[in-house]
Amino acid sequence: MQYKFVMFMSWVVRHTPYKLVMAAGWVLGQLYYLLIKKQRELAVAQIMPALGLNEAEARRTVRDSFVNLARNVLEILYMPKLTPKNFHEYIEIDHLERMTDALAEGHGVVVLTGHIGTWEWLSAAFTMNGLPVTAIAKPQPNMQYTNALNDLRKTINVEIFSRGTSELLAAAKALKKGKILGFLADQDGGPNGAFLPFFGKLAATPMGPAVFSCKFKAPVLPAFILRQKNGRHKVVIGEVMRYEDTGDTDKDLFDFTVKMTKIIEDIIRENPTQWLWFQKRWNTPPEQQNVGKHHTVKAQEEA
Repeated sequence: MQYKFVMFMSWVVRHTPYKLVMAAGWVLGQLYYLLIKKQRELAVAQIMPALGLNEAEARRTVRDSFVNLARNVLEILYMPKLTPKNFHEYIEIDHLERMTDALAEGHGVVVLTGHIGTWEWLSAAFTMNGLPVTAIAKPQPNMQYTNALNDLRKTINVEIFSRGTSELLAAAKALKKGKILGFLADQDGGPNGAFLPFFGKLAATPMGPAVFSCKFKAPVLPAFILRQKNGRHKVVIGEVMRYEDTGDTDKDLFDFTVKMTKIIEDIIRENPTQWLWFQKRWNTPPEQQNVGKHHTVKAQEEA
């Protein structure tokens, strides 16, 4: 039933003029902010120390971020409307040549990104240009929602590896075939993550981008999709990053993760209304770190 409902809503959204969809997103975002107290208060509590905002500033920023999130959800439902012929009406790409040049090296490309802007459309920006995109995704609590989301992703030709399956093997094969492998690296990394400061507070940080870059000699490209004031989206592709092997694998992986995390933090700081501030980003305390796991490094002291 949930699957059919999501797909029906997708049909409704994509048969609605885009401007009306965005207007509906504004309304839904306002309602979400007013009604969902738990996530609203968590977001406010996390953004205040992170950005040094007072409560009034924090609440304004969080309200805008809820509007952005509502629009994101509607745009995910709208995805089947995107085609190679019309996507440029919605999305512009800065420095696409950085991606094509990196893919030409033949080792695949690890894309460093996060829950910023309409992140699902980031994949569309590449697939609509004929580039092969894969990603590791966390299943939703309800499998019918997961299946619906994956079917929507298939409409933009994205190959998804579900976390908790044989996703690491599949991701490795994708890089060996010279494909793009996307990582949402702004989530809590759990006990096996690298503990380092994120907005001034120690956070377990996923090491996947560094590990895959190390093992497969794949270049890393930071790439983010940002909603513009004119209503369009802009994909910003950063300069190529490479794993540096000094012989100390744990330190090298940690140092590379620090560099990548700084990039994510900077892009969030520049676009605070486009990030999910209610994420449980700092959910795993440092004392839960799995220090016995290979390639797990000690927590860095807070700056």
